[in-house]
Formats: sequence, C-alpha cells, structure tokens
Amino acid sequence: MKEILIIAGEVSGDIHGSRLVREMLNLESDLKFYGIGGDKMMNAGVELLYHVKDVSFLGFTEVVKYIPFMKRIKKKLKAEVEKRKTEKIILIDYPGFNLSLAKNIFSANRKIYYYISPQIWAWGANRVKTIKDVIHKMLVVFKFEEDFYNENNIKVEFVGHPLLESIADYKFENKDTFFRQFNLDVTKKLVTIFPGSRKQEIEKILPVSIKAAKKVSNDSNIEIAVAAVSNFPEQFYKQYEGDAKIIYDRNYELLKYSDAGIIKSGTSTLEAALFQLPFVVVYKTSLLSYLLGKSLIKIDSIALSNIISGQKVVQELIQADASAEKISMEINRLLNDRNYTMNIKNSFKELKKKLGEVGASKRAAELILEVN
Repeated sequence: MKEILIIAGEVSGDIHGSRLVREMLNLESDLKFYGIGGDKMMNAGVELLYHVKDVSFLGFTEVVKYIPFMKRIKKKLKAEVEKRKTEKIILIDYPGFNLSLAKNIFSANRKIYYYISPQIWAWGANRVKTIKDVIHKMLVVFKFEEDFYNENNIKVEFVGHPLLESIADYKFENKDTFFRQFNLDVTKKLVTIFPGSRKQEIEKILPVSIKAAKKVSNDSNIEIAVAAVSNFPEQFYKQYEGDAKIIYDRNYELLKYSDAGIIKSGTSTLEAALFQLPFVVVYKTSLLSYLLGKSLIKIDSIALSNIISGQKVVQELIQADASAEKISMEINRLLNDRNYTMNIKNSFKELKKKLGEVGASKRAAELILEVN
C-alpha cells in the first residue's frame, strides 16, 4: 500500500485536504494517508500524527515560543517519511512550516506537491528559490499564481479554487429553520462576526467587533451573531452570549443569510464575496507582528477578496483603525446605503469569474496521481 504524507496546519486546509484525499481515494483505493490535519481529514481516512489545533499559531512573535515544539514535529515527520518509504508528499498552504519541512525531507526519489500556494506574491519572492529547489509541482488556485510561477520557471498547474465545490456541495438549511434553531428573529437584520479560528485572532478581533456591532444594534433593528469554531474553548465565547448569538460551525448559513459581516482577513473574505455578503475586513495582531508584517508585505490590500479583484472593493480596518467606532460606521453604511452595497456585490460577481470552474480537488488529485 502506498503511503502519502499530507500536511494541513489550519482549519481551511483541513477542509480542502479532506476533499483532496477523498478524490484521490476515488481514483486509487489502495492509498494510505498520514500527517497533520483536522477532524475532516481524519474522517476522510487520514492517520493524524498531529491535529491542526496543536500547530495553529499566529504572527511572528507568537510563533517564537513554539519553535522547539515545531522542530520536534519536523523531526518526527522526517523519520516517518523514511520509515514508511513515502514517495509523495502533499503540502497545503501553511508556508512557514511546510516550506521548512519540504527542505528537510526533500530527496531525488520523492515528489513534493504544494496545493494552495504560499502568498509569495504578497510577501515578496524570497521563497521562490526554495520552491524551485524542492517542490515537484505547484497546484495553484488563482490564475495569476500560475502566471507568476511560469515566469519563474517553476512547474505549475492552475486547478481552480476548492471553495467553489465546497459551496456547491453544501446542504443548506433553509433560512426560517436555521433562524428558529438558533433563536434568531427573521424580521431583523443580521450582522455576523467572523473572528477567525486561531486563539490569538479571536482574542484580538472578537471583543472590538462585538463592541462595534452593539453600537449598530443600539440604533437599529438588528441581531448579532458570532461564527464560532468548536475547536476553540467555549468559555471564551460564553462571555458574549448576552450580546450575540454564538453559533458553532455553521459559517455557510451565516454567510448566506446575514445582511452584513465583520470579517477577519483571510479565506473568509473570499467566501463572503462568493456569497455576495457585504462586509468590512478587520485585522488586529500584536504590535511587533504587525510592524514586521508591514515591513515585508508587498501589496496594498490584505483581504483576499480585494487582492483577487485588483481593487479595494471592501474596507480594510487594520490595527489602530480597527476601532469600534470605525467598524460600526462601516457596518451602518453597508446596511443602509443601497448603491454602495450594490457596487460591492457587482464587484463580487466579477471576482467569482476569476476562480475557475468547480472541480479543483479532482483536478489536483489527478495531477498528483499522474492519471490521464
């Protein structure tokens, strides 16, 4: 039986990894997967050596204290690759760890595939040489990434974005049932906060977002919800239960049925755009992490939806600008300025056209297994 190492260090990577694994097993049933992932990858048949909740860190300063732990993980993975005689490795996003691991386990008789590229077009091209040296093929989810790697003479295939199939396959609960289930008033406008899935993100972003949403709800007929994740301690969310409805692991219904969103920078901004949800981007981190990141970042926007659109479609409130006052002002505009929100939604329609066709996971599986 062929054993394949697969690494996803974040919740979104776990989702995409589980779909990829299932597609690969459909093509070749005698495969065994092991590595790092979450519950979805485990349910797809991956033997988890570590769970995403063990390795999901944020920012430069937060990562430093975990360096010895991460070194032990890389040492363990290298030993497993050698013991199991693994010939194919799949890395999903999570660049700081994955590229370092790739250098450690690279050899001429192993093929390392990178699914969902590191955002080297945002952070500068200092990682291009590493990718060129150790990655067999990049499987990218944005067309402009294919152009970037082609220009740098790196093997690459554009497979489309897996979010399209995640949304297409999702079985939505209808709005009335969903609202009744979570005691939401269907006659009120719904503002949902998506504060991320990492501890450091949630602790920085949720308090100010709750404060902003409350300022809006005091003036309007509005309800507030928080898109919570079950792999984060419940007691943290409990302090906000009087201010908002805490709803676990139901992001797609919340994206579909909300009237406006307060969303942490990341994949959720792309998901919101695909759902045509008007939103404001909020991002806060430690001051040192922010200053280091700002010195390295090479693009004007941090929200994927803005980057792919090529323009600042939605407002980005970062660090000091991510105040309750500024967030609430933008939410009020999104709820009350019809022309403003229609322009945003029209831009979102154009963005969707840039993401390719449904079927990214299957195309990636075929490329890794070298079928057709």
